[in-house]
Amino acid sequence: MKERQTILILGAGSDIAKATSRKFASEGYDVLLAGRDIQQLERLGKDLISRYGVDVSCHLFDAVIFDSHDNFVQNLNSTPDIVAYFVGVMYEQKEASDDWNKAKTTIDANYTGAVSIINRLAKKMLEKGNGHIIGVSSVAGERGRGSNYIYGSAKAAFTAYLSGLRNELFTKGIQVITVKPGFVNTKMTQDLELPSKLTAQPQKVGDAIYNAVVKKKDIIYIKPIWYYIMQIIRMLPEPIFKRMKL
Repeated sequence: MKERQTILILGAGSDIAKATSRKFASEGYDVLLAGRDIQQLERLGKDLISRYGVDVSCHLFDAVIFDSHDNFVQNLNSTPDIVAYFVGVMYEQKEASDDWNKAKTTIDANYTGAVSIINRLAKKMLEKGNGHIIGVSSVAGERGRGSNYIYGSAKAAFTAYLSGLRNELFTKGIQVITVKPGFVNTKMTQDLELPSKLTAQPQKVGDAIYNAVVKKKDIIYIKPIWYYIMQIIRMLPEPIFKRMKL
């Protein structure tokens, strides 16, 4: 009997991560849930076991406590087949500009912590000789905008990191996928007025991530229109762009 594959969900408490865990569990994957709120993860885990009959384990993980990452990886029973990084923090631009601790948390959660943990897990995957690494980045990282340049710059760095990692690991049997969701209807965006045609639901993101693994995609936009929007924004000359309120 073929052994079930496993997916490690880092930042499993987010709405997108929950939807992704449900999608992979429905496809027969065992799930490792990792995050800061163990009780929340255990509730999700019980639901996945009840609905899909898969094995689920819950693990304490904090992306910004770098010194804990070695122990986290060592305490996993085995190297997961898929690693997915969903951790994200987004403050209002003024909050992040005025408060260095919030700026640092934004950078660490969205970029530095991702590099710290993914580097360690990628090394394990290299020993195994196969696997998938999924990083949820953002269209905000495609060009610095006055409305969110602290968050956007962290996501830009994460996107560049994933691109380089993909370039390094592709010939070694490891697929690296960059996810750029655009607007998603989650707790993090609940206070924002989002245009419905540009906004995805979490389950749509989970489905798209699963399909990207199956089809061995490199970069995915959950709503394809975001690809064209960002193409236009990237092409705007700087003398024009700097005068725009974006």
